[in-house]
Amino acid sequence: MTVLSTIRDCLDALLHPSAQHDVLMRARHRAFIAPRLLGSLTAFAAFPVYLAMHGAPTLLGVAAFAWLIAPIVLSWFLSRTGRYEEACFLSSLVFAGLIMMLASSTGGIGSFAAIWLVVVPVEAALSASRRVVAFASAVALICVSLLIALGHFQLLPVDDVDLDTRAILTAFGVAAATLYAAGLAFGTELLARTSASLLYVEEDRYRLLAHNMSDVISRHQRNGAVRFISPAVEALLGTPASRLLGYGLFDRVHVADRPAYLTALSDAARGGEVQSVEFRLKRDVSRGRDGTQAGQVNFIWVEMRCRPLETVFSKSSEAEVVAVMRDVTERKNQEHALDLARSAAEQADASKTRFLATMSHELRTPLNAIIGFSEMIMQEDALMLDAARRKEYAQLINDSGQHLLSVVNGILDISKMESGNFELMPEPFAPREALINCCNLLALKARESGIDLVTRAAEDLPIMIGDPRAFKQIVLNLVSNAVKFTERGGTVTVSAIIEGARLVVRIADTGVGIAADDLKRIGNPFFQAGKTYQRRHEGTGLGLSIVKSLVAMHGGDMTVQSKVDEGTTVTVALPLTPQIAQPSSNITTLAPPSRPAVPEQAPQVKKSA
Repeated sequence: MTVLSTIRDCLDALLHPSAQHDVLMRARHRAFIAPRLLGSLTAFAAFPVYLAMHGAPTLLGVAAFAWLIAPIVLSWFLSRTGRYEEACFLSSLVFAGLIMMLASSTGGIGSFAAIWLVVVPVEAALSASRRVVAFASAVALICVSLLIALGHFQLLPVDDVDLDTRAILTAFGVAAATLYAAGLAFGTELLARTSASLLYVEEDRYRLLAHNMSDVISRHQRNGAVRFISPAVEALLGTPASRLLGYGLFDRVHVADRPAYLTALSDAARGGEVQSVEFRLKRDVSRGRDGTQAGQVNFIWVEMRCRPLETVFSKSSEAEVVAVMRDVTERKNQEHALDLARSAAEQADASKTRFLATMSHELRTPLNAIIGFSEMIMQEDALMLDAARRKEYAQLINDSGQHLLSVVNGILDISKMESGNFELMPEPFAPREALINCCNLLALKARESGIDLVTRAAEDLPIMIGDPRAFKQIVLNLVSNAVKFTERGGTVTVSAIIEGARLVVRIADTGVGIAADDLKRIGNPFFQAGKTYQRRHEGTGLGLSIVKSLVAMHGGDMTVQSKVDEGTTVTVALPLTPQIAQPSSNITTLAPPSRPAVPEQAPQVKKSA
């Protein structure tokens, strides 16, 4: 083993640098140089023996020995240039020339050396080049033709070898050619084994990458059909890779994303720049032992970068594409969360703007009234105010103060609810008496506005458990809104009935109604409907928001049905023995801005047909 290793190291030292880092090319260079050096050195060693036995050589002998030494020149050429194919061309030419020279001097086509012409193309097969094999075959055939022609026209030297010697030489030539061909076959097998082992190593390397990469590598035709896809797709989509071949992957692309998917593949196949596209892929959801789905997400977001496949890797004439896909669902979720946060911030800014605009009006108007009428009372002597006029001004000042107090109380209430600090005080109370009391408080206002306020509450309404103060605030806000937005001559009907284990209170009016677009935002703090019709009434936009929050805190539901110019019906359903919600649970109910993309998901306000 030490001698073989030394010989191999010596051969490796002769190799050209271009073959040092390629195992297969190194083996081919080594297989080319080693036998030629061995043959030439053997010829050198045999030359003194020839001189001792035969004396001074003839011109033909000198030429033969010179020809035998020529492989050393070929080995030096390959070692210095690294041009393996050219060296194989020259080797075939030299080998055929040597055989031609020996055969022509030993009987022509019938010479023992002529059989070696068969070995010339066999030796050329080691080059793994079709051009070299074709050239060697052509040279061998030309040599055969020349030997036949020279023998036919008797241009060859006279052969004085007897028949017995000729038979021995022929047998020796056939045996030597057979052994040499066997050596070439073993060399070819060694190169093939080296090539196969390299192929296995490369396959193992790529298999290791394919099985351990989180990204999915795929090979596509221009029409989207998959020809190959890496095993990593099984972890990504939860399905075997074999099911995704052909149009299996395309069938999993979300219908809305299929045009973009096919466009990216088509553009990449035309040889353009690297294409990148994001689309949704259907993922198989794993199931639990009870048959239920273990997850809710059926589609994931993937990013695919694709480029044209180089023709050296593709045997078909049709353009193909290689693509790399990776899961970007988490990034998409983060982008969506950022969009929601941005929308929430924009809505918060809009709410602040509405709040400032509303408060500037709701606070300035009563304050101006208080200041103005108080200054008039202070100057009663100059203005000669009588007692009735002073009483009227004092009443206006009181009304303005009461309005200011209600505005401040509304702001404080909604702030407490949003922060989770508003506490209910549940106790048994009679809902019928509380309802009639609220209607009586607003009866004068309704009568002054020319509106009929009708109360329909059953005599046998049971005692319920809840916060009576909150219940009254709910009824007062709803009835007050109904009276405010109903024109003179209209009707406001307040009814209360029992449905199952819940008290259902309905406030129906024949007022201006609410547009369908505004219904989606009813209950948002500081929101006032009125995009499709003129708003002619004062208000902070907190009434329905407070009602919505109080109803939710009682565990109830509120629905609004309305149509412009036909009226509005607000239905509040409260459990008779509610599970009082924790203050923090009110935050979700009060905060549609935190979910701006889907305002229709707020369960407390429903659109009517």
